Amino acid sequence: MPKIAVSSTGQDLEAQVDPRFGRCANFIIVDTETMKYEVVENSNVAAMSGAGIQTAQLVGNKGVEAVLTGNVGPNAYQTLQAAGVNVYAGITGTVKDAIQMYKEGKLQNTGGANVASHFGVGSNPGMGAGMGRGAGMGRGMGRGMGTGMMGQQAYGGQGFPGQDASQEIQDLKQQVESLKNEIDRMRKQMDSKEKGGEK
Repeated sequence: MPKIAVSSTGQDLEAQVDPRFGRCANFIIVDTETMKYEVVENSNVAAMSGAGIQTAQLVGNKGVEAVLTGNVGPNAYQTLQAAGVNVYAGITGTVKDAIQMYKEGKLQNTGGANVASHFGVGSNPGMGAGMGRGAGMGRGMGRGMGTGMMGQQAYGGQGFPGQDASQEIQDLKQQVESLKNEIDRMRKQMDSKEKGGEK
């Protein structure tokens, strides 16, 4: 049965696709025939280095035939290719929408990485979705909630090559929405833990 993995900010099909691959919050592993899915938490969110490769191995071991994500770096891309996993990057919207587009054949297989190495290294591990503004390894490591998630970090603040201002604004709006969803999810998690009396 064909299985695919989608990087996700949450733990169900209504969650937003996480723009990061190596440091995404979760993967939703979906059987595209039955739409049954399992949630795999990404243990590499706060990895100091090698998150892309380790995450690619994690996904490859799940026996998926494809990965749907926002951005993928060169090391992760090569690892996925070696495992025979097709990569579809530049995906936005909900996990459910992304799966539907995949099933309808509307997604283009990515021909390579779409961000530089160390994209997202400036993320604040506690936030899960912050990115920092640096270029590559970046000035601004650890500034967390910076605005560079979709491409500014990889291309020195210019967005993707050939990306016009309106597209960049659209990308930023989507990132803000993803961050809001992630913050809401973490607040709910904190509330439930506090109510449960966990210290």
